[in-house]
Amino acid sequence: MRKIILLLIFLTSLNSYAQDLNYARKTLNTLTSKEFWGRGYTKNGMSKAADFIENQFKSFGLKPMDGKDFKQSFSFSVNTFPGKMELKINGKKLIPGEDFIVGQASAGVKAKADLAQKDSVNFLDDKDRILVNLKDKLTWSVSQKINDYTEILIKKSVLTEIPKSIETTIENVFVPEFKAANICAVVKGTTKPDSVILITAHYDHLGGMGKKTYFPGANDNASGVSFLLSLAKYYTENPQKYTIAFICFAGEEAGILGSKYFTENPLIDLQKIRFLINVDMVGTGEAGATVVNATQYPKEFALLNRVNDANKLLVKINPRGKAANSDHYFFTEKGVPAFFLYTQGGISAYHDVFDKPETLPFTVYENLFKLFVGFNKGLMN
Repeated sequence: MRKIILLLIFLTSLNSYAQDLNYARKTLNTLTSKEFWGRGYTKNGMSKAADFIENQFKSFGLKPMDGKDFKQSFSFSVNTFPGKMELKINGKKLIPGEDFIVGQASAGVKAKADLAQKDSVNFLDDKDRILVNLKDKLTWSVSQKINDYTEILIKKSVLTEIPKSIETTIENVFVPEFKAANICAVVKGTTKPDSVILITAHYDHLGGMGKKTYFPGANDNASGVSFLLSLAKYYTENPQKYTIAFICFAGEEAGILGSKYFTENPLIDLQKIRFLINVDMVGTGEAGATVVNATQYPKEFALLNRVNDANKLLVKINPRGKAANSDHYFFTEKGVPAFFLYTQGGISAYHDVFDKPETLPFTVYENLFKLFVGFNKGLMN
């Protein structure tokens, strides 16, 4: 009974656990900067982001998860676009990222030709194997393969007439063994170090498309990494009885590859993980948040809601079932209980060049921090 009373008192007294919002903003700006080039596959963007995160862990005083190295290296294939990215339609020059994108699995091409109309949105240059597609919104991604044709997606609103002619130069480089790394750190528990609460977020994004265009990835997922680093800073200063562990994954945008690799090559015993919370896209929150796996772990979801309701932190937390849509998934498949939380409302930018730090409202960032601290305390009690 005494433990229950103490827990209830804690759940209604989270005001003293404030996030350093200035640190979070500064971190967000760094991760989305031109220097990091979309934390992707050209201009060493992902590698620079990995070094930054490792240095943050070191500066806080965290220890490597395996006791030796913060980085867990692995590799995978990826199609990249480091060179020329030029396009004219009907003689009009279009802007990469804003007016058009290339299909992520596209081959490089240099062509000047007429286009044949196939239907209202598809146009073809058969000779050079170019497919032009008109879209309401441009959404880019990452591919581990390369096609034998080139796909170009154009925003409908930038054209005043149907595409009749094309002039383009697109350069790609297929990398069969792109080297990446998960960044893994721990704050050792004071009395029960073999019980682990794991907090995760992917730090990679889409990188760049050509020499001048990159995808900042502010909400996806510099917001989650900034949040994770804030929690790492807090838990280093306030060690808990359980070990609090942190992983920033690479390769999520290419197919949740970093988390898959970790679960196949774990640096800690997966059976010792009491709970995992993965954060991805947490820079908004006007409409609350959604928790994937809520229906899989009703006891923990009820605890999360008790913390939230007692402190009036988020307007609502929506339950969602099992989904293979982020880095929690392969842990769940290995029997690790896990949530994936993302916020809702605010900006609509997603996988495009408009996902910028200045657009993120950080509406519930501080309250989300309090929610995590309270939830983790509840798990340990």
